[in-house]
Amino acid sequence: MNKEKSFCNSTCEDQIKMAERELSPFIRAVTELFGPEQARLSREDWLDESELKDSPPRATSRDWRAVTVAASARLANRGTAYSRAEPLN
Repeated sequence: MNKEKSFCNSTCEDQIKMAERELSPFIRAVTELFGPEQARLSREDWLDESELKDSPPRATSRDWRAVTVAASARLANRGTAYSRAEPLN
């Protein structure tokens, strides 16, 4: 039981580090390109998508890049909706 708990803790820690390595550059890029408000919304989107992208029970890894791609799609959709709302000159 102790080995299983240790493995689970190690796996969880690894997944947290991988998620942070995926999320941090994404948010940094969104902030630089679109500003802090879109970065805040994109962070929320990323976290929402991470919950939606369920991995199998007791899985040892998760596809964090797919989470970023899904959050990027939400950002693009917001940008498209915003540009359509802008009056044409």
